[in-house]
Amino acid sequence: MIPSTLQRVETVQHILQHTPYTASNNHTQAVLNKLKVCRTAALGYHLYKCSDAVCNALKYQYHSCRNRHCPNCGGLQKEEWIEQRKNELLPIDYYHVVFTLPHELNSVILGNRTVLFNLLFDASKQTLLRFASDEKYLGATPGIISILHTWGQQLSFHPHVHCIVSGGGIVTDNEILQWKNATRNKDGFLFPVKAMNIIFRALYLEGLKKLTAQNKLSLLPSINISELIRILYKKDWIVYAKKPFGGPQQVIDYLGRYTHKVAIGNQRIKKIDGQEHTVTFEYKDYADDNKQKAMTLDDVEFIRRFEQHILPKGFTKIRSYGYLSNRGRTGRINAITTSMELPAHPPKVELPLQVKLLVRYGIKQHECPKCKQETLELVTIQLTNAPIVDSG
Repeated sequence: MIPSTLQRVETVQHILQHTPYTASNNHTQAVLNKLKVCRTAALGYHLYKCSDAVCNALKYQYHSCRNRHCPNCGGLQKEEWIEQRKNELLPIDYYHVVFTLPHELNSVILGNRTVLFNLLFDASKQTLLRFASDEKYLGATPGIISILHTWGQQLSFHPHVHCIVSGGGIVTDNEILQWKNATRNKDGFLFPVKAMNIIFRALYLEGLKKLTAQNKLSLLPSINISELIRILYKKDWIVYAKKPFGGPQQVIDYLGRYTHKVAIGNQRIKKIDGQEHTVTFEYKDYADDNKQKAMTLDDVEFIRRFEQHILPKGFTKIRSYGYLSNRGRTGRINAITTSMELPAHPPKVELPLQVKLLVRYGIKQHECPKCKQETLELVTIQLTNAPIVDSG
């Protein structure tokens, strides 16, 4: 008999396993199904056996679902992505800018996620590049990393993009790439925040009007999109700019916390009441001096809110622009370090899995759980019998 995995009870997986719920579409249902069986025998396992004749202990290593929405997965992928970004950081200031969409758009976005998330990325990128191109602020092309989040602390639908922007950029003079440092404005920011609010609003709403004219939006009969756009032109939009990071290491720490984050981690879930069918979780109340508070939801409502944050299949939630654009990025980074008279970044080294586990998590892949010797040998690989429907 195959033993079950041991886990803490208060997890998103536990809620999904014990709450009857039908998702709103096949894609999100497939994602929720994968989260239910992550690291259980249903997804298969590697079976190891201790080679010590006295010990002979068995160890089942259950396969993970590897879905990007899973609170249990993504650790190694996140670390690898961050390692790659380390090789692109420069000894300059970096700024954090957040572009938020007004809640009046929520019902429209929920029915048109892909096109309107893409518009959010595009409008925020164009806003930053427009100010960066102005000689008054920079007069160069910066590097931008943009990360989409769709949730608030209470699991509400709150789409916004976090941007990390370099405090400088590249200019090309007679086909020679040169680096130019930015000058902070009087408030210590990279670009004027109020002006960014206005430009971002105009770019997003102009894009929304074009999509409407091209019949690329699916709208409920109750939504008067022209009236909504008219109202939103009069509303103040929120672009939140922070003071610059303390240095490249602070950027790395930030990326480690936010890039591969899911809507809610298991550590925030404090109580699951099976009799009352409720879930209690912690949240930070930004309106009340960032105090930690608790919220209790019906378990079905908890899953409904969680489902809102499952991205469209194949949607890219982390994007790079400016000199960090994917095409030719390595060459530009090398040209920048040359221009700044810095040593070239070291080449990437791919470490074996067992080394990654040891260095990052202190896990010895072949250590026997019983005798604590590195004597585990692979006996069997059992693959799942169930089809993997979606990698979303």
